[in-house]
Amino acid sequence: MKNVMQRLRAIRVVLVEPSHPGNVGAAARAMKTMGLGELALVAPQRFPHAEATALASGAADILQDAAVYETLEAAVADCTLVVGSSARARRLAVPPHDARTAALRVAGLAPQERPAIVFGRERTGLTNAELDRCHWLMQIPANPAYSSLNLAAAVQVVCYELRMAMSADGATASGEAPAPAGDMERFYEHLERVLVATGFLDPQAPKLLMRRLRRLFQRARPDRNEVNILRGILTSVERLRQR
Repeated sequence: MKNVMQRLRAIRVVLVEPSHPGNVGAAARAMKTMGLGELALVAPQRFPHAEATALASGAADILQDAAVYETLEAAVADCTLVVGSSARARRLAVPPHDARTAALRVAGLAPQERPAIVFGRERTGLTNAELDRCHWLMQIPANPAYSSLNLAAAVQVVCYELRMAMSADGATASGEAPAPAGDMERFYEHLERVLVATGFLDPQAPKLLMRRLRRLFQRARPDRNEVNILRGILTSVERLRQR
């Protein structure tokens, strides 16, 4: 059980631009009841706030320790796996999983990995650009005629599934951890720069090329050494063009 608690507390729950402080507090309570403890807030409209503290109801420590970021990129920069929660299907979206399947896959990660579960805005959810930063899309199966869950309720469901998955028997994956999201974003910037410089990518008509390439590397999940090799190749192309 101690190992389960340690792994649960290593999962980062990210709320993007929450507008209602009560939802932030209720989400913190949902996390604590299931053993999760790391909360990150991206540009919250009102935080800290008395309503958040009141709705946390005993989980004020999670609110006090919550990290606040200006962007999603910064909030997940050190994470090796980013799972985006969305009720809507998206064109060219990252691979979708139901909440239970996603939780089981998170439970199978190597202990050194840093997973993040990202929840979007109460009214509009995550943007397509934000989902581009996610390895997987997670959905909570619900009534097709009314599939919208309250933010804190969605956090509670996902945290429950994560606790059940972590508590289940099964071997944990081992090996080199994938590169964190911050490293991957720098790689994508480098890749796009080289593709534009070589004429392969037209910045005036990029279409969906970079989104498709993100999908490719998100499936591959290269480790840090592999990303360094890829960036070394890109650097060699840049040097060749400069000659």
